[in-house]
Amino acid sequence: MFSRLAHFCREEDGAVTVDFVVLTAAICLLGVTVVTIFQPGATNLANAVENQLGNQGVDFVEQAAQY
Repeated sequence: MFSRLAHFCREEDGAVTVDFVVLTAAICLLGVTVVTIFQPGATNLANAVENQLGNQGVDFVEQAAQY
């Protein structure tokens, strides 16, 4: 049993897979962190743009309909 465990510890076949999984998890975590940090600011900006556009008049459409 001990020899099988020692053989398993010496094997390096799965090391690249483990590295890939760890790096992929780190990139996903970084993405979630960035979205979490910037989400409130992006929402506030979108709301400000919505309010500004909602307050704009559309007089030119009414004037064009008169012609």
